[in-house]
Amino acid sequence: MKVLKFGGSSLADANQFKKVKDIALSDEERKYIVVSAPGKGVRSSHKVTDLLLMCYQLASHDLNFNEIYEIIEKTYKEIVDELELSVDIDKILKDIHGEIQNGASKDFTASRGEYINAILLADYLGWSFVDAKDIIFFNRGDLDEEKTEREISKVLQDSPYTVIPGFYGQDENGKIKTFSRGGSDITGSLIANALKSEIYENWTDVSGFLVADPKIVENSKTIDYITYRELRELSYMGAPVLHEDSIVPVKKYGIPINIRNTNAPSDKGTTIIPNYDDEKITNNITGIAGKRGFSVITIEKTFMNTEYGFFRKIMSVFETNEIPIEHMPSSIDTVSLIVDTGKIVEKLDKIIEEIKIYTNPKSISVEHGISLIAIVGKGMVNSKGTSGKIFTALGNNDVNVRMISQGSSELNIIIGVLDKDFEKAIKSIYEAFN
Repeated sequence: MKVLKFGGSSLADANQFKKVKDIALSDEERKYIVVSAPGKGVRSSHKVTDLLLMCYQLASHDLNFNEIYEIIEKTYKEIVDELELSVDIDKILKDIHGEIQNGASKDFTASRGEYINAILLADYLGWSFVDAKDIIFFNRGDLDEEKTEREISKVLQDSPYTVIPGFYGQDENGKIKTFSRGGSDITGSLIANALKSEIYENWTDVSGFLVADPKIVENSKTIDYITYRELRELSYMGAPVLHEDSIVPVKKYGIPINIRNTNAPSDKGTTIIPNYDDEKITNNITGIAGKRGFSVITIEKTFMNTEYGFFRKIMSVFETNEIPIEHMPSSIDTVSLIVDTGKIVEKLDKIIEEIKIYTNPKSISVEHGISLIAIVGKGMVNSKGTSGKIFTALGNNDVNVRMISQGSSELNIIIGVLDKDFEKAIKSIYEAFN
């Protein structure tokens, strides 16, 4: 049994609905579908959820929102008319308009895009519709995981071929409550987990994750397999992957997530797995990602490694100033602290002065304009010469490495380079391994 989730671009108009139907009916094991609201498509440059939130904002200030709501109506009516659905879309839209006009909550208003889309797709497929509010539960703002898993299993276990709206559930008072981020992805993951699905297929408008940013590396290869841990490392460095909250539920039972392209269904996409089988490791490097805008604060003091509490004192300065430290490579007499420039720039003089008071260092230097690049891959653990290959590639392309950090798990290597060398460094590393 498979659970599928279709994103907003996959259900933006009637033509996209037809693609979704072909995908859903091509495999009888595809029995549950979670949907997003219509996204940007050929006929619309606006996401329905954004339009609904505009309606809410206008209504909350007693302003007329009919002009915006008409765009939403047009989107859904075109889908219904072109697909010749039996849904009374006029009544549904009229009822929702009335709710918004009469003071509906922000969460209720935002959730109606998914709600309508699920009703339409269920009618088009001839499947059942189950409202997310009947199976997803929140308590005091947090997901009630135990009740949600229990109710999903109870309601859906014996009801295959069902469409469910993503993004929302209900709170302890029976009111609509939305997820903060990645809502439909989380809904799909929760359902796959509760039903112990064979696989969770997440259909979008790309054929999986790429090894490197296509804006930097043209024609970057697609990642065939990636583990949950590798994904977390790349996500931390800004790679456009799934939000972490949408992965947590399926990790419980090690359910794979397959990222697929609605517009290219024959592409196998990227599969997120708990751990590798040896045959799935096709490259030392799984992915490369990075971020600009870091600063390096380097503290020098002779024999600092023998001074009790030295590092604790430094850490306390950053803790009391509420500045997170990204990395902290050190040697016998120096330690470097890599921090987000935007978070430290206004407090820099204060932090330097406090470090001097606490540790009496020989010197403190600060360098801005640093980029961090993460090279991630489970295959690096058992492969000799990976680090040498990386640094040879960088050296051959005149990229000066300002910082090196390798985790104890050998899952990733993080390097720091000047902002001006950021794109060149990523291209160099990619070309060395592909």
